Amino acid sequence: MSLSTRAVAGLGAVVVIAAGTVGGSIAFASNQHEISDHRATLVVGNSSQVVDPFCFNGGQPLTEQQQEECQDKAGKALEDGTLPSSDVVLSDRIAIGVSPEVADRGWWANTNGGQQGQGGRFILASAARDVTFSGSVPAAKALNSSGKTLITVVETDPKAPDSIYAVWYFQLNTQDS
Repeated sequence: MSLSTRAVAGLGAVVVIAAGTVGGSIAFASNQHEISDHRATLVVGNSSQVVDPFCFNGGQPLTEQQQEECQDKAGKALEDGTLPSSDVVLSDRIAIGVSPEVADRGWWANTNGGQQGQGGRFILASAARDVTFSGSVPAAKALNSSGKTLITVVETDPKAPDSIYAVWYFQLNTQDS
């Protein structure tokens, strides 16, 4: 049985493409950070972004000092515009997702916007445990009037609400429809 020139050329092309793909994948992976099991995802409309915690103490509760430093750092990042952000229009829907490891312990999420009856906050997830998704809500209900809405996501055990394990921040930038 002899191989045709076309078959040999086709097989050679497959080998070259496979080698390039594997080589490229290894090069890509070598530049990546360690995979985190503590992630939060912001979903706005049809887009999403996944981020590592803004403040994290290796799975241990953050001390009071670390919590204060985290808030200060977040305030500066908000002023500098360096928080993970997403553009949003009033007709979008927004949601938060967390990794299963975060959901196992428990978490909550809110915005600094929304209805005044809620103290100027809109609750996206309240003491959720074993739940990885907040559910999608209309952006118009959760945004504040400044055009820049802060979303805070906190990993905490509902049985020990003073124990904060991780904090994520996202900024929503309201755009004209």
